[in-house]
Amino acid sequence: MIQCKECEFCDIDPNGKRTFKCDPFTNIKEPECIAKWQLIRLDMLLASYQGMLKWYGKMAPLQDKIIQFMQREINELDEAENWKLDDDEPDEGQEDI
Repeated sequence: MIQCKECEFCDIDPNGKRTFKCDPFTNIKEPECIAKWQLIRLDMLLASYQGMLKWYGKMAPLQDKIIQFMQREINELDEAENWKLDDDEPDEGQEDI
């Protein structure tokens, strides 16, 4: 099996970062290259997901504050509209004794 560092579709810069020019649909040299390509893509997907979780972690306190504010506003609106309800009338299903 050919190693990626020996392949013509792999470039390694002086810092050790690898750049792959291979495309699994057009220029794969060996069947193992597809498995490597899948691992690379899976790693990229995992890094993206971890970044998204980190961002959600930063947004969570702000979301909590927004939800608390909205609940407080809704409760204040409910209290403000209590005057419209007549508390002297009995609830439905209850009879005067």
